[in-house]
Amino acid sequence: MDVTVYSTPTCSWCRATKEFLAENEVPFRDIDVSRDRMSALEMVQKSGQMGVPVIDVDGEIVVGFDRRRLSQLLGLA
Repeated sequence: MDVTVYSTPTCSWCRATKEFLAENEVPFRDIDVSRDRMSALEMVQKSGQMGVPVIDVDGEIVVGFDRRRLSQLLGLA
């Protein structure tokens, strides 16, 4: 399973998302879109959103920290 979190360092929902993934032992790649313009553009292309977090789970996009949707996509529900 390939999980990518597009985030910024000051985003509390980003931290909550990453904590949720870590607690459930889900490996993920964290991309700081405040420092990586190309990844920020990629995030907007994938999600149509400028806000973070955006989570990509095997090509399924979740905008914001949606515990229930993430649990479903990760097989935790």
